[in-house]
Amino acid sequence: MSGENADTSAGSSKLLAYLQLFRAPNVFTAIADVAMGFVFVRGSFDPIGAFACLAIASCLLYTAGMILNDVYDFDVDLKERSTRPLPSGRISRGYAQLLGYAMLVGGVLLASGVCLVGTAGDSPVWRSGAVATLIAVSVIAYDKILKKTLLGPFAMGACRFFNVLLGMSFAASGDLTPLSFEMSHLVVAGGIGVYIVGVTWFARTEAKASSRMLLTFGVGLMAAGVMMLAFFPKYAPIELAKRFHIEPTFVWPMALFLLTVSILRRCLVAVADPTPKQVQAAVKQSILSLIVLDASVALLMADWPYAVGILALLVPTLLLGKWVYST
Repeated sequence: MSGENADTSAGSSKLLAYLQLFRAPNVFTAIADVAMGFVFVRGSFDPIGAFACLAIASCLLYTAGMILNDVYDFDVDLKERSTRPLPSGRISRGYAQLLGYAMLVGGVLLASGVCLVGTAGDSPVWRSGAVATLIAVSVIAYDKILKKTLLGPFAMGACRFFNVLLGMSFAASGDLTPLSFEMSHLVVAGGIGVYIVGVTWFARTEAKASSRMLLTFGVGLMAAGVMMLAFFPKYAPIELAKRFHIEPTFVWPMALFLLTVSILRRCLVAVADPTPKQVQAAVKQSILSLIVLDASVALLMADWPYAVGILALLVPTLLLGKWVYST
């Protein structure tokens, strides 16, 4: 019996190590981005097969980014965070690197194959694969090259920007850009991207006492990202504007303003008291708030059950977050 208990304990420990390596709670924020993007252009999750392919591809790409982040931070973590899965030896660095790159390839291939599940009008069949490739390039650029430079936060923002576009990629649209996205698509995806640039700036020194100036700059960028979401209806074509479920000229910006106050309140507390505990708590809330922002945009563009479905992703995120760190 004791042997069985030991095996069970070892198995649980191994599972926990992988969940920590994957930053499992945050994976649901990637799904929320894709779900919002898909609903934005389709008005629903139909066809469900195409949505599922893009959502799974996003999970693979996001998880690969988390794995490779720890692979390339191995020497730093060995000194500062020795209990994490790789420096503690619970998962080998070589295996993690192989797994990370395999997930990147798998995500790109899955997104590229979405055209086999169905087509969306005159949407370019190659577009989902192209966007997934841009995510993979952004992931590698951030984790391997740019993380510690001034361009690091922008590379992280690019990952989220392209992740929203991945959800939007399965739909007919105009030819205003090289990837055939409408301006309203780019504004919404850009809003999420700029928000994450701000979160990344805010979190750059979360493990130690942070600079108030750096934190304030991060808060400003986060607010700018939400403002882009607030005013995207200005760029929406008439056929898209007909789907608005609330009056966009005043109610929508005001609703997002009130939501922003709630999101940034914790960040302002951290600016006043820039200790690691306060900053990390603010970063965690800011990441979780992505799901709320995505659900809010979905509520504007589709029937309310889709927004509720996206918002429900908070449940597994919060449950896993009780025993798996997310930063």
